[in-house]
Amino acid sequence: MPVKVPLSLPAAKRLAGENIFIMDSARASTQEIRPLRIAVLNLMPNKLDAETQWLRLLSNNPLQVEVVLLKTASYNPKTAAAEHLETFYRTFDEVKSAGMKFDGLIVTGAPVEKLDYQDVAYWEELKGIMAWAEHHVYSSMYICWAAQAAMYYLYGIEKRVLPEKIFGIFTQRVPDKRNPLVRGFDDEFAAPHSRYTQIDADAVRACDRVDILAESDEAGIYLAADKTLRKVFVFGHGEYDAETLHNEYMRDLKNGEDIMPPAHYYVNGVTGALPPLSWRAHQSLLVSNWLNYCVYQATPYDIETIR
Repeated sequence: MPVKVPLSLPAAKRLAGENIFIMDSARASTQEIRPLRIAVLNLMPNKLDAETQWLRLLSNNPLQVEVVLLKTASYNPKTAAAEHLETFYRTFDEVKSAGMKFDGLIVTGAPVEKLDYQDVAYWEELKGIMAWAEHHVYSSMYICWAAQAAMYYLYGIEKRVLPEKIFGIFTQRVPDKRNPLVRGFDDEFAAPHSRYTQIDADAVRACDRVDILAESDEAGIYLAADKTLRKVFVFGHGEYDAETLHNEYMRDLKNGEDIMPPAHYYVNGVTGALPPLSWRAHQSLLVSNWLNYCVYQATPYDIETIR
């Protein structure tokens, strides 16, 4: 089934070229169903790539999904065209003032993990969004830095800066497949990671409100969730395309970073020799499971009754 977005959105045109089903409001209104309303707070520097990656994943399910793209009001990114943000994005204040509620919320990662949370320009705004989500969103999914930030805000679990960036494609283990989020997963799967910080797995295990659902010997926790499944934490980037880690590596080198090439990534270790996609199927299944078991099966039909 389709994602419902403006057909003029650049990501919609890119996805249509991949044979992804995109639907506009006029066609969606002819279907006698209530679409799931999913907000995506896009904190990534490359807005267009992040939009495409997440819309692709949200489309891979039998449900109609209405996507609302959100931006921060307290920080204007330098890497995104103001016209694009003005046309296709709304601020948190706008949806809050409109009294909108959402079946699901996705908060993307952001390249700010080396900063103390209090030093992030939009930290106070993000705290307000996470507090608001408690009673206006049925289930929230936090990605990479946002997952660390949510762990800190919700449970007081700190992050630590690492001596080297966790960067590459890493094998993840699934210790217990009884949780609906990992239903249908293999015992092991590959996933990209790209971050300079880590949270302590022992601190997460000591938190009786959260379960670890997938982790890597090299990269640490990949997936965790609270026991109600209303908060999901993904510490990697399963949404990434084949070339995304390469583009980040080139960016970091250009910025003078002392960084190793992404691990287990380039074919035969040759920089620029991109690998085949080996992680999209599991990320697609994760998002589909989240939409089905954590959102669709649980959210009230009358979205206004979300508490």
